[in-house]
Amino acid sequence: MTTRSKILYAGEPALDAAEFRRVLVESGLGANRPVNDEARLKAMLASADLVLTARRDAPGRPLVGVARGVTDFSWVCYISELAVSQSAQGLGIGKGLLDEARRQLGPTVAIALISITDAVGFYERIGMTRMADAFWFGREH
Repeated sequence: MTTRSKILYAGEPALDAAEFRRVLVESGLGANRPVNDEARLKAMLASADLVLTARRDAPGRPLVGVARGVTDFSWVCYISELAVSQSAQGLGIGKGLLDEARRQLGPTVAIALISITDAVGFYERIGMTRMADAFWFGREH
């Protein structure tokens, strides 16, 4: 576990689906995630190889950020969610979660993600490279 400005970052593979849902909704990602399907949220967490959390170092340790990824721990990690509660945005928590992912994965593992339009500038500011050649088969539901 590492600490950055009163925020505790840690791997939390048994993260509660209700806490995950709350941060997705508070971050704005709830608009395009299945936040009303508890079984699917639980499956998303259970199937992730990497679940990192950012919690305030305060009584009750409230969850303010989550990074969820799928990885082989050797070549690449796809970050499927990087969510920070709106009340905690601008505190460096998104970057802190990605730094923790890089620390846990090591220097030989690349990190990939798909940004929502409003967050593109954030990823560019923290030094991620925009990729032109990405492709997508959309889900049916």
